[in-house]
Amino acid sequence: MRSTAPRTRRAVVLAASGLAAAALVAGCGSSGSGSSGSGSSGAGTSSPPSPPSGSGAPAAVTLQTAHDPRLGAIVTDGAGFTLYRFDQDQSNPSDSYCNGNCATLWPPEHADGDVTVKGIDSKLVGSFTRDDGTKQVTVNGWPVYRYSPDAKPGDTKGEGVAGSWFAVTPTGGKAMPGTSSTPSTPAPANPTPRPSTPAPGY
Repeated sequence: MRSTAPRTRRAVVLAASGLAAAALVAGCGSSGSGSSGSGSSGAGTSSPPSPPSGSGAPAAVTLQTAHDPRLGAIVTDGAGFTLYRFDQDQSNPSDSYCNGNCATLWPPEHADGDVTVKGIDSKLVGSFTRDDGTKQVTVNGWPVYRYSPDAKPGDTKGEGVAGSWFAVTPTGGKAMPGTSSTPSTPAPANPTPRPSTPAPGY
């Protein structure tokens, strides 16, 4: 009498393989929701991809103001790291032109939930969906980013990089050297003209 065990085992394996293949096809065929759909390179993904590896973007973030002695009032994240804006981006409607390797050097400030603000008008803070499906925080429409070489809270190494990156102000503007609100000695009524020189830090 021949055993039917091998035949039964083969049938079970084939059935399991068929179920796995069906699940894979179903997963690839579903369409993600909430993505912008413009220029997405991850066609066919079932949901927005995770933020860049290692970022562990929280469900909610905090934006706060800080005073830099050179730049004046700037916006930082909840840990005190400076946030920047990029001149090539758009603010109306919000859109980011920093993707791929750019987004590795300048990690977007992600937000998948509420954004808490301290010292910033909450009406100026929002978010939009990037091409990769993740949400990025905006200040007055401008997407905001960290700068990877900033090693500690308060660093502003990204200020003026390539003439296009600037620390962002609480109103979404570009922080510039010399805009500090620290009181200074009043200028004389008739100051002596002097040749213009490039602003420091560029």
